[in-house]
Amino acid sequence: MDQTNSASAVGGTIVEGTSDRELIVTRTFDAPARLLFKAWTTPALFMQWWAPKSIGVPMLSCEMDVRVGGGYCVAFGEDAATAMKFYGEYIEVVPDARLVWTNEEEADGAVTTVTFEEKDGKTLLTYRELFASKEALDGEGGGIMPEQLDQLDALLASLEAGA
Repeated sequence: MDQTNSASAVGGTIVEGTSDRELIVTRTFDAPARLLFKAWTTPALFMQWWAPKSIGVPMLSCEMDVRVGGGYCVAFGEDAATAMKFYGEYIEVVPDARLVWTNEEEADGAVTTVTFEEKDGKTLLTYRELFASKEALDGEGGGIMPEQLDQLDALLASLEAGA
């Protein structure tokens, strides 16, 4: 799928291909930045929303060492023997504001940047993936982030209700 200079909106999520190597997803949440950051950096919470339910492949595990130079590893699948693992390294961590990490499962993995900008009790999430090449971006497929962010929105509502 060619992501270059394209944009689509699903629910409150906007997905834009801003160049032949970059994809940007934005969405505003009715929650404070600290809750979004917590949902992105706490393994037990991350496991509740990251895997798109429509795919039907459960997340088996999630390990995170959220600090500059720390790493993450998430595994998806029906069992450990056939699990697909995704991993990388955090290269920037600013609590409640910004995360940057590598995606190292492939030689041409993207660098992902997520920012959380809070204003008047709402938070603008900007998710940016910069790929090594156009081919790597085209191979990504895209299209799953709106569902993931819907799942994140539901989790945030439950966290706010329990806060």
